[in-house]
Amino acid sequence: MNFWGDEQFSFFESILFQTLGRTVDVIETQFLSGGDINMAAQVFSSEGVFFVKWNHADSQSTLGSFNPFETEARGLNLLRQTDTLAIPEIMGCGQHQGKSYLILEFISSGKPNQLYWEMLGQSLAEMHSHTQPRFGLHFDNFIGSLPQTNTLTSSGFDFFFDQRLLPQAGMALYKGLLTKPYYEALFRLREQLPNLLPNERPALLHGDLWSGNVMVTEQGAPALIDPAVYYGFREAELAFSKLFGGFDQRFYDAYNEAFPLDRGFDERVGIYNLYPLLVHVNLFGSGYVSGVERILKRYL
Repeated sequence: MNFWGDEQFSFFESILFQTLGRTVDVIETQFLSGGDINMAAQVFSSEGVFFVKWNHADSQSTLGSFNPFETEARGLNLLRQTDTLAIPEIMGCGQHQGKSYLILEFISSGKPNQLYWEMLGQSLAEMHSHTQPRFGLHFDNFIGSLPQTNTLTSSGFDFFFDQRLLPQAGMALYKGLLTKPYYEALFRLREQLPNLLPNERPALLHGDLWSGNVMVTEQGAPALIDPAVYYGFREAELAFSKLFGGFDQRFYDAYNEAFPLDRGFDERVGIYNLYPLLVHVNLFGSGYVSGVERILKRYL
């Protein structure tokens, strides 16, 4: 059944009532891109404007007792608590009529102000200053539609290999996308990680920092959406931002001024980006395998 039809207003009014505890009149809805998995809409109502994502409950992956919308809400709230960047407020999350949904504050888009990139760099550096004793997180979540385990770990090198590279590489090997020699090469790389990467304290990361997850607010300031939050090496976040073209150089300069990186960061970018590249191999197929192979050849 095509849900996007006569039932849309009833569904939105029902979940808004379920969330706010009072009758809400939906005035207008506008379909938006929700990614490859979810549907999304801007909902204009008597109680304001909301961003709503939903999907059939039985079509969502689960991780323990949580579904992707629940873990996304927890991640957004964790980032909001740092009070560093604009993060949409969570209005509600649940299930109704066989559909899972997430209701967020709607962030209206504008044009970047003159200090947009500097603000993003400085604010991200401040967010990365939030730390905890161990790497990982107190709950598991997702990156895209793939499970992301965050078991708390004392060693950042162990966390990066055991909970980032190894699960994705194992999945790619199982699917026949990554050959066994390159899978085995990862274990040789593991032995070199303490010599290749700085051993920094855990930093709170957005976890999926690319241009599609960075917005411009109506006031021209940066905002972040769709996180895959955890505490990890902060250089992994900056490396991820460079994977698909990168951000304006003013962003990197402002970040480095606020929270200086160790020398040689550009030489380490490829190691960190093995993780998002392996994620893309598992999500989108063999087109990303050559990038993984090229990085492994470089460092081994």
